[in-house]
Amino acid sequence: MFGLGTPELVVILGIAVLVFGGKKLPEIGSGLGKAISSFKNGISDVEDGGKKILEDVPGVKEVTAVKDKVDAVKNIGNILK
Repeated sequence: MFGLGTPELVVILGIAVLVFGGKKLPEIGSGLGKAISSFKNGISDVEDGGKKILEDVPGVKEVTAVKDKVDAVKNIGNILK
């Protein structure tokens, strides 16, 4: 994990407790977890949107079908060698 060992993590945690205080750390951790979750959801939404756009473009399905047939023929050619 980025070359951090136990002593380094203890020092970082100690500094965080000194800076933010013991009562504020759970709130910060919760907020950070929610932010990471929201970021991951946003990324997956963008990826899904890109896939939907590709499906809506005319000819993409046909080109994909032709590519699959060409790949199948290539595989047969490799088997016959």
